[in-house]
Amino acid sequence: MAWLPATGNSHSAVQHSGTHLRLWPGVAIVVLQWVLAFGVPLVAGGAEIRSLPIGFIAVIAGALGGVAIIVWWLFFSRAPWFERLGALLLTIAALFATRSVVHESIAGAGMGMLLYISSIPYLSLAFVAWALASRNFSEGARRAALVGALVIACAPWAFLRTSGVRGGAGSEFHWRWTATPEERLLARAADESLESLQEPKASPSQVAQAEILKTPAVRGDEAPLAASRDTAADSPGEPLTHPEAPTSAKAGTSARSSMVAPEWPGFRGPERNSIIRGVRIETDWSASPPVEVWRRPVGPGWSSFAVRGDLLYTQEQRGEEETVTCYKVSTGKPVWRHRDPVRFWESNAGPGPRATPTLHQDRLYTFGATGILNALEASSGHLVWSRNVASDTSRKVPDWGFASSPLVVDDVVIVAASGTLAAYDRTSGDRRWIGRRQLGSYSSPHRATIDGVLQVLLLTGSGAVAYAPANGAVLWEHEWQTGGTTIVQPALTAEGDVLINGTAMTGGVGIRRIAVAQRSGGWHVEERWTSTGLKPYFNDFVVHKGYAFGFDGSILACIDLADGTRKWKGGRYGNGQLVLLRDQDLLLVVSEDGELALVGATPDGFRELTRFTALEGKTWNHPAVVRDLLLVRNGQEMVAFRLPVEGADRALP
Repeated sequence: MAWLPATGNSHSAVQHSGTHLRLWPGVAIVVLQWVLAFGVPLVAGGAEIRSLPIGFIAVIAGALGGVAIIVWWLFFSRAPWFERLGALLLTIAALFATRSVVHESIAGAGMGMLLYISSIPYLSLAFVAWALASRNFSEGARRAALVGALVIACAPWAFLRTSGVRGGAGSEFHWRWTATPEERLLARAADESLESLQEPKASPSQVAQAEILKTPAVRGDEAPLAASRDTAADSPGEPLTHPEAPTSAKAGTSARSSMVAPEWPGFRGPERNSIIRGVRIETDWSASPPVEVWRRPVGPGWSSFAVRGDLLYTQEQRGEEETVTCYKVSTGKPVWRHRDPVRFWESNAGPGPRATPTLHQDRLYTFGATGILNALEASSGHLVWSRNVASDTSRKVPDWGFASSPLVVDDVVIVAASGTLAAYDRTSGDRRWIGRRQLGSYSSPHRATIDGVLQVLLLTGSGAVAYAPANGAVLWEHEWQTGGTTIVQPALTAEGDVLINGTAMTGGVGIRRIAVAQRSGGWHVEERWTSTGLKPYFNDFVVHKGYAFGFDGSILACIDLADGTRKWKGGRYGNGQLVLLRDQDLLLVVSEDGELALVGATPDGFRELTRFTALEGKTWNHPAVVRDLLLVRNGQEMVAFRLPVEGADRALP
């Protein structure tokens, strides 16, 4: 018998025991497992079943197939019991041993479960193939064959790394020794001949206000320390322009631009709703395609843009430093860079900041993934003040990092730290108030006026809550716990109702419309309807002419805001983002694969007008549109396109 000392002539363990293995159930299970885990996704692509992505269903099918293999082997294989238990224990030991040698991106991915779940189909195949091929082997050869099969199944994982997950639950694998886009960017910068530039000097008061501390890289739930310093270095031929260069023209331009309202002040545009007015473009891109103005590599991060005049601002990771960078809109060349010596990284979404800078008057407010809130001079990048929001709110860095984009309301700047709002004096950085502790959230604070009362809304895992911006008093709240963590923004209907969403571990679960009104006894909140016709996860939706348009999983959908019924669903864009060209009833979609598409924003059916490849690589960042200029980026590059304008020339100077 296998796993016991042999006696006499050594035959196969099965022959020696006088039994025969029952192999056909194992073969059938592994064939079905591979068809569901790999064959169906290969054929069906981005399809969904009951709003669950095929990729997610494939992962579940692979795991369930592994469970079925265990049940077969333990109870129906007819193998000797020592062999059943010994082979299973050796397989489990091989999997745990593999985890000790895989790349950190794989070891930590999927909350530490990626290796265990993804390897199940391969281990299942190797196990069944071993049982089938070695059924007539001698005891020693059978043991050796099992070890060889497990090595074949497990060893390839040691040669891989992952750059994160995609929205449909699939992972992006690369050879372990290949450089990441960030490493290529840093290597390029290291080889460059940099122009020696004087660093911006902060005034004594600015130094006193700033917290300048050395901070190690932050991962998981480690609390960060605020740190900041200014730098001046970039690529050859594109040196950072010294912010205080002795040219009156530059000084005059900076002064004038700081007095002009920004065209795109930050996250999702002027009203944080991804709605663009006053722009009409040609929709036949085969005849008049977008024209690339410039393209340049950037560090990783899921930040979008803030734009004023010829300056744009975004956030990125560069090695062990989290940066805020100002670039020229017209050329893409860098102007200044502010650096904080912290690094956030997690396996699913990769390194870098998640939030988008906010422009207000002459200041730029930024919130990093580890909790550093900075106020910078928009023209120069000088640090005005800095706060550690994680410490102020006693919130740990969440799994995906802090993702809130700062919101300026009157004299306060407000950010959300994993479900807790924190408000600071926008001039001095003094803490004004800390909001109620809610369940987790990656959403940003949202300004709204309801019944004539200015308020700040926040979606969290607890539901929706509204605060008075002046003092943080809770005005009203609506509970909707769906088991997940909110990521997207609320929206307002034309009638003044609020649209909120709920999420679960598998993605979005739906949209709810609530009516909010102020009465003599206080605020009153009433649910009007809840719809599963549109289930946003981390991709924001827009409201237009009584309808909501957004991503239902990875497919676009439209619902009627009167009752939440779905009008249409179509088009596969992965987990991308979109903006609405309001004057043209048109959605400009950026797909997860970096494609641009124009889709009609009307309820009569899905209608894609054109599609255009813009970026290379996974793209989760929100686009920005300033007149006829489209700015898009992802974790490795950013591009400016001149959109073909319909009618009069609206080009940027």
